[in-house]
Amino acid sequence: MISFKMSPHQIQVKEVVHWFAENEMRPISLASDQHKRVPDEWLENINQLGIQLSTSSFGDSDSTSEESDQTEKRKKSERQGNRLAVIAAEELGWGDPAIALTLPGPGLGGPPVQASGTPEQKRRFMSIFSRDEPPRWGAYALTEPEAGSDVSGLKTTAVKTNGGYILNGQKVFITNGARASWVVVFAKVDQKSGRAGHRAFVVEKGTPGFSCTRLADKMGLRASETAELLLEDCFVPEENLLGGESYYEEKSAGHTGFRVAMQTFDNTRPIIAAMATGIARAAFEYTLDFVQHEYPKHGRSFHTASTILAKAQQEIDVSRLLTWEAAWKADMGKPNAKEAAMCKSFSGTISLGVCSRCLEVLGPDGVEGHLVEKLYRDAKIFDIFEGTNQIQHLIIARHLYEPLGVRV
Repeated sequence: MISFKMSPHQIQVKEVVHWFAENEMRPISLASDQHKRVPDEWLENINQLGIQLSTSSFGDSDSTSEESDQTEKRKKSERQGNRLAVIAAEELGWGDPAIALTLPGPGLGGPPVQASGTPEQKRRFMSIFSRDEPPRWGAYALTEPEAGSDVSGLKTTAVKTNGGYILNGQKVFITNGARASWVVVFAKVDQKSGRAGHRAFVVEKGTPGFSCTRLADKMGLRASETAELLLEDCFVPEENLLGGESYYEEKSAGHTGFRVAMQTFDNTRPIIAAMATGIARAAFEYTLDFVQHEYPKHGRSFHTASTILAKAQQEIDVSRLLTWEAAWKADMGKPNAKEAAMCKSFSGTISLGVCSRCLEVLGPDGVEGHLVEKLYRDAKIFDIFEGTNQIQHLIIARHLYEPLGVRV
């Protein structure tokens, strides 16, 4: 049975991250959105605090030190990195989701390196993210112009050559793609083999043939960097094939780049869901306070607003519980693809809905330049990235029908 009572350590993490969100993120939130960037000086100062949007920040992932062996031996019941990550992610989403995505660290590139990388690759690529080092970022490049929700259709190629691979292709909507020290890039070694031909490579910044061609101008998350990346005859050494060639030769284990991508989503979708929950909570709390102080305490308007906020509270609580279950299963080493899809889909939908209804309650006080208006714009992408709602529903449907022998 899952306990809904947070442990003292979980409460401490929540309080520390909330203090950070309230005192460090909120003061620069609207200005960062307006200027479409987070100040460099702020990032340099924050890097020393070591707060990142990943499970690795909370101690349960494979580390770059010898302690990783001890982590593997630890009882599953003692692991809580995924739960701590979603607790922290909700607070960071409450503070500012765009700034949260811009925090220095491996980002979405971290989970595939930790899950599939060799010990040497983990040490090499993860050791650069240190409080004692300048701010650095990792990134994750899967989406292409013609391969978004259906990632099995990616077109980027990887041709084996002496000592490595030649990569050619284009990647789009890559968070922190331009500033990243390295990017996990997915490509196909065989266009005819479908998903089995997928491979994951770590491409380092400055590699000849690897460039950022454009930074996207977005409706929401405007302070977060979203890049388009181009690979033109880009040579990637053999040692940068994530997991090494032997990893993909284990046919019985089903190791492919596609599997690496899907395993990554199972870990990151609950974090994204928690951020969406935090966005909804931020809009709800602001609007609740507004209604309490600005609306007449008796009358039709107050009753209508109160009903809207009551429904918002219900949706936020359900979203949180779905997310906690997905994170708990990940900590226990249990398959959580269905739960990750459920919480991601539900939280994205309710986040946008809560923000929309809060704007209606606020009326003229929620127009452009206002916190809730910004949260509304930010919330929309949570319906889309990390897999659209339609894809999440397909994943859920497969888990419903596969036990019955029906293929969806």
